[in-house]
Amino acid sequence: MNVESFNLDHRTVAAPYVRLADHKELPTGSVIDKYDVRFTQPNQAHLDMKSVHSIEHLFAEYSRNHSPNVIDFSPMGCQTGFYLTLHGEPSYDDVLALVEATMTDILSATEVPAANEVQCGWGANHSLEGAQRDVGTFLDHRSEWGTVSA
Repeated sequence: MNVESFNLDHRTVAAPYVRLADHKELPTGSVIDKYDVRFTQPNQAHLDMKSVHSIEHLFAEYSRNHSPNVIDFSPMGCQTGFYLTLHGEPSYDDVLALVEATMTDILSATEVPAANEVQCGWGANHSLEGAQRDVGTFLDHRSEWGTVSA
């Protein structure tokens, strides 16, 4: 299929993990890499939508303090993780360091950035506490991020 994740057997992965999901070399010579940042085991658990929304805002804001290569951080519709899109070709270790540093920042946050009706399409749909709980769990399993399959 055309969509990379539709070709991934979600029964064989072992979340949490961070994996390269796509690598594009553009006609201009630029490179874009997309990472699957998976928090929960597909088809067995999912994140609460308020938590997903807040992690999206927090990561999008804080990750740019650690890397100028961040293009986007998008939630998966299945609510099991996110896609991190980066310009350039950072090493896998650099990507893991970016994710870890940003998640650590989230644990120290006192509010969700742009969680209001002026800056967000559903400003009331956030949970800092839920985001920090889920990020804390993800960080607790840091040693497992490199293992995609059981």
